Amino acid sequence: MAIDKKKIPEVNAGSMADIAFLLLIFFLVTTTIASDKGLTITLPPKREKDQKIEAKVKERDVFNVLVNFKNQLLVEGKRMNVKDLKEAVKRFIDNNGKDPDLSVNPEKAVVSLKTDRGTNYKTYISILDAIKAAYHELRAKHMGITVDEYLAFDAKKANKAMKVKYDNARKAYPLNISEAEPTQIGK
Repeated sequence: MAIDKKKIPEVNAGSMADIAFLLLIFFLVTTTIASDKGLTITLPPKREKDQKIEAKVKERDVFNVLVNFKNQLLVEGKRMNVKDLKEAVKRFIDNNGKDPDLSVNPEKAVVSLKTDRGTNYKTYISILDAIKAAYHELRAKHMGITVDEYLAFDAKKANKAMKVKYDNARKAYPLNISEAEPTQIGK
């Protein structure tokens, strides 16, 4: 007697590769990839080898900020905490010739920042933020607004009078930060 073997049902998997490929394309197209913005620092143009840089800046108008490989801050030859840096920078920039050891006027004042290659990146950013915060506070004061209002200021949406105040504040307190090439002193 012959036993009729039942056929086992099979699934046709021929189109599975096509479906997987279509899903892969769908997810690649619809996925957004976050990109880091980084620091908004405008780099100077590349200079020619023969080109000499001549900057006539008086020693009095340069505010030296040094950071060593141990993340210690040295401002004008004296140790300082990062939290005190902003006020020191403001005092230097806004001197207007009163103190003979500080800048002649804000337009000529230059803050020179030099780090060691071993300096912690977080320390570098906090120092740069403190320097920029000093400029922002001075500009906001010049405009007669708060620092938060200055930081939120949008020149495209502002009225003409505020645009003029904004431009005047930027001219009165130009952001003169000189970043020297890092050196390798410590390890």
